[in-house]
Amino acid sequence: MRDILGRLSLVLDDRQRELPADTVTRWREELAGRLGRYAAPEPVLLARELFAAEAVFGSPHAVDEPGWESAPGRGRILALDNTVVGEDWAHVTVSPARTSATGATRTVLYGFKGGVGRSTATFMLGKHLADRGHCVLVVDLDLESPGSGPLLLGEDATPQYGLIDHLVESALDNAEGLDLVARASVPSLGNGELWVAPARGRGREGVPYAYVGKLNRVYADVPGIAPSTFADRLEAAVAACESAVAERSRRPDIVLLDSRAGIHDIAAIAISRLCDLALLFGSDSGQTWHGYRDLFTAWRASGQGAAIREKLRMVASMVPDEHRSDYLASFREHSWTCFSVLYDDLTADDLTGFNPSPDDVSAPHSPIPILFTHELVGLDGATSPGWSDRRFVQAAYGEFLDTAARLIVEGV
Repeated sequence: MRDILGRLSLVLDDRQRELPADTVTRWREELAGRLGRYAAPEPVLLARELFAAEAVFGSPHAVDEPGWESAPGRGRILALDNTVVGEDWAHVTVSPARTSATGATRTVLYGFKGGVGRSTATFMLGKHLADRGHCVLVVDLDLESPGSGPLLLGEDATPQYGLIDHLVESALDNAEGLDLVARASVPSLGNGELWVAPARGRGREGVPYAYVGKLNRVYADVPGIAPSTFADRLEAAVAACESAVAERSRRPDIVLLDSRAGIHDIAAIAISRLCDLALLFGSDSGQTWHGYRDLFTAWRASGQGAAIREKLRMVASMVPDEHRSDYLASFREHSWTCFSVLYDDLTADDLTGFNPSPDDVSAPHSPIPILFTHELVGLDGATSPGWSDRRFVQAAYGEFLDTAARLIVEGV
């Protein structure tokens, strides 16, 4: 067990068999010597001495130590890493959205680094799916830097409350009935609908909207209030947005979650817990691959690699049109090397695991391209009406929209 300062303890379950006192003393001395500054004040703890042993051994955050296979007489080893933030990266729920109250299929759009066109892609994908008859809800989860909300909603169309209001008010058990969604300010959507749950609302007329103050309070856990944790409140907020669309029109078929970038709790919850599909955005740069490799390594170390890889698909954003083939070849090679952390290690005697080839176009590492031209810089609904329907924009996003829509619709 690692505490929040990174110090380690060996916690032994002696509830069925008492351990000799001299053995425990020797182990404590040996671990203290080996671990040095990384030893907890009590490097060996016994279940019989703990106030609530089951809180440790039955913790939902404890995972099986990789490489240790339980067998009769061998026992079991669990790893429990106590952290201040980020623990949701290690706890993957497979396909949770299909059992949600509305039954919507959820897709998260995530980039390890910002500035990769994630929010613009969310706009394009939402419109594309609505054009094809789907009822789509876009939820702006980028609380620190709202993106898709402002792209999809004019200021006058913004609902009174945003996602951040639900997160704050639910901690006070006061989130029922908030006005959280609005129809997107996008014309000509065919037979579909496009709804938006922005990160921030417009507030009440004449009353300053204290967004920064709300943001400073939003991540706190609130014991005694259900849902108490930030993760639970975020899940409840997304579900409330889905229900709001269903009440005002029809249930959404598809929910697009525009996630915050970086290794952040919002991204951890969105990818590990809330979505059926995660589109991972990146450019072919060292920053991209170092960041994703760290993230994939953490998933594998927690034993979640096999579960999470089923959700993932890489998006190559901002692909230079002039050197498209060479760029994508380099991207694919680096992506496969990075994703190999999550793939099974095959041997000559065992070829049954999951380890797709670099050229497998259906594999998680295979990049879905979004082309980049300088004409795309600065385009938005306010300054360039109808920009998303221009020919060069459709050409840049065409393959991404077709592929992403196919992956999403297969899950509807």
